Amino acid sequence: MTVQQNPQVKKITHHAQQICSQKTPADLTFKTWDWTGTVLCPDIRNPLPLPPSCLHLRVELLSRPNILLAAGHIIDLQLLPSPAQRPLPPPRHVAGLLVFNDPIHGHVEMHPLLVKIIDTPQFQRLRNIKQLGGVYFVYPGASHNRFEHSIGVGYLAGRLVQALNERQPELISPRDILCVQIAGLCHDLGHGPFSHMFDKMFIPKARPGYQWKHETASLAMFDHLVEDNNLGPEMEKYGLVPAEDLDFIKELIAPKDITDEWPYKGRTEEMSFLYEIVANERNKIDVDKWDYFARDCHHLGIQNTFDYRRLLKFARVCEVDGKKQICFRDKEVGNLYEMFYTRFSLHRKAYQHTVAHIIETMITEAFISAAPHIQFEGSNGRMFTMSTAIDDMEAYTKLTDQVFEQILNSSSGDLAEAREILRNIVCRRIYKFVGESRVNVQEMPPNWTDNVKMQMGNGNAGLQRKDFVVSVIHMDYGMGTRNQNPIDNVHFYRKDDPTNATKIPMNPVSMLLPAAFTEQFVRVYCKKIDERSLEAARLNFAQLHIGV
Repeated sequence: MTVQQNPQVKKITHHAQQICSQKTPADLTFKTWDWTGTVLCPDIRNPLPLPPSCLHLRVELLSRPNILLAAGHIIDLQLLPSPAQRPLPPPRHVAGLLVFNDPIHGHVEMHPLLVKIIDTPQFQRLRNIKQLGGVYFVYPGASHNRFEHSIGVGYLAGRLVQALNERQPELISPRDILCVQIAGLCHDLGHGPFSHMFDKMFIPKARPGYQWKHETASLAMFDHLVEDNNLGPEMEKYGLVPAEDLDFIKELIAPKDITDEWPYKGRTEEMSFLYEIVANERNKIDVDKWDYFARDCHHLGIQNTFDYRRLLKFARVCEVDGKKQICFRDKEVGNLYEMFYTRFSLHRKAYQHTVAHIIETMITEAFISAAPHIQFEGSNGRMFTMSTAIDDMEAYTKLTDQVFEQILNSSSGDLAEAREILRNIVCRRIYKFVGESRVNVQEMPPNWTDNVKMQMGNGNAGLQRKDFVVSVIHMDYGMGTRNQNPIDNVHFYRKDDPTNATKIPMNPVSMLLPAAFTEQFVRVYCKKIDERSLEAARLNFAQLHIGV
């Protein structure tokens, strides 16, 4: 006998319909349940004065449909939404939920499907990839890894999308929410050893001209993770449609610049705001930054003045020029400027630290030397080197920061040069910073960095061109070298008009905001570290005619 055929349930349904007919939607309240439709927590507050024979009945509301609970089941009162429309419940009522005690966000609750993803070799690999790469050699507290950052981003992605769902439940489905959480969790699967050092320094030198970035590998690794662990049935179990939602998740991880034509197939243009949560190409305000700002500041010992929790409270979806965007209260404009200044400060103090940068340069040199001599077995038994492992996710799964120790502790003659470079790092015999100058790279002639090396290696004190490293450092407010204010792409709503959003120009905010939003430096390092060579190198640098 089905639940609907049960006479007692029919009686309860009749009482519920009578009650509902006497109440307007505004008089009712609603509380969400679990992911599958079965009520796991029967102790739910009763907002209605029910008859004694129906004390175990609960009727609540999600702004539009009524949901009746009887005998621990959900009963369709012909107003019940479809499973795809039904909002996701608080994760604490979900069987298989996992709770992490995170130093940044406290007790983080993860949906069982996210737990399935976490418990795979492809995700566990992130435990062995430093979040800040070579910065750990400068800041001893920066020992955190991509693993915990990814969990944090998955958690914050859920927080933001559920905050939007609470205010505007008609916009978002449970499938959307779960997909956004998965995208946040998996957005960094493609990082290589020492994080950004691998894709920004090692790969360009190991494979010149090859266009590759870690987001590319994140998409390939996500596909590999799902297939290798047979997660398709698990996704269907929790209401996802793999044929559609796998594309959607990957589009959230690596979004494109939106032009006149909608570039995605995972969701329609009506859902454009969902593409601004994990990786926001429009204005760079996303939960990835919210987590790493807080997490990196915590481990670096740097004060974080940006508070993402306020943005969670004041985010809502508004229609701007015919497209739905995530907008914020007008009073939060200062908090957003603080967010981008925090990013700049972290780059200046830590990510682009003079010593951390040259250590990553030296690690890159060691890896370039060692790359042909270290191999990883990939699919079908094929072997891949450090630079070609990115072409095979089974091989790439085995490539982590541990390759540093593998080289350092090796006895192979083929790795002698790489081993010596890494020993110099460990013993703090690192290349010395000579000086830096601000430059406008767009106005510099071709091969200008080679000319700088030539001028530095002019023969004084035996210095040669090969004794110098010349690096170009970019710092900005998140929009790359475009020198664009990211707040120009943000819209704000007023308290008395939450459906209309407009831009806020800089002048009414403060006269102390930056006039420029990007700058570039040229840095010169000397590989010879004796005092005579360094004194000559500093003299040569002072005579250089570079910069602005």
